[in-house]
Amino acid sequence: MQSIHQGQPVLTAGVPLEKAKAAMIMMHGRGADARSILSLSHEFTAADVAYFAPQANGGQWYPYRFMEPIQQNQPYLDSALRAVHDVMTHITTHGLNADTIMLIGFSQGACLTLEYAVRHAQRYGGVFGLSGGLIGEPGTQWEYPGTLDRTPVFLGCDPQDFHIPEARIHESAAVFERYGAHVTKRLYPNMGHTINQDEIAFVNEVVSALTG
Repeated sequence: MQSIHQGQPVLTAGVPLEKAKAAMIMMHGRGADARSILSLSHEFTAADVAYFAPQANGGQWYPYRFMEPIQQNQPYLDSALRAVHDVMTHITTHGLNADTIMLIGFSQGACLTLEYAVRHAQRYGGVFGLSGGLIGEPGTQWEYPGTLDRTPVFLGCDPQDFHIPEARIHESAAVFERYGAHVTKRLYPNMGHTINQDEIAFVNEVVSALTG
């Protein structure tokens, strides 16, 4: 596998990992950077959380739209999924279990976050897709081993989002339900392609429950 995104910086915030009760991996959108998504951590009020934000090489995780054939976005997509996995491995080898690790992403980062969770299904602390959906052309079947075992999964999007067809939001929710996740799906008419306070409040609830 080509190391397109490997060797890029991973920015951190919050408490040191050795003192954390929970961790969050934060994936930025196309044209943004790790610093921009990491700034979202200031919206989360729980203490004892370590935040990690990997940087995509060139500011994008893969070059084409997320509903193009998967092979068209290779080898970038595999490298991006590996970037998430590298951070996950770092966290778990330093003492936290997957059920205390949350995954969050916006836009292209949301698509990557959701795709990683399905391909590595296990109980996570939470999975939050903000304006994103599972990756693949129409007719894609997501058939991977494992179960999400009641993981809280959140999907939030404007139903008229230019980048994310509403049908893919519903399709993604159905896939996560099949994997045993506890899915919350919220559509926000006229929100645009952004993050709103209701989404932040939902994430805050999950983070606070994990850290107790």
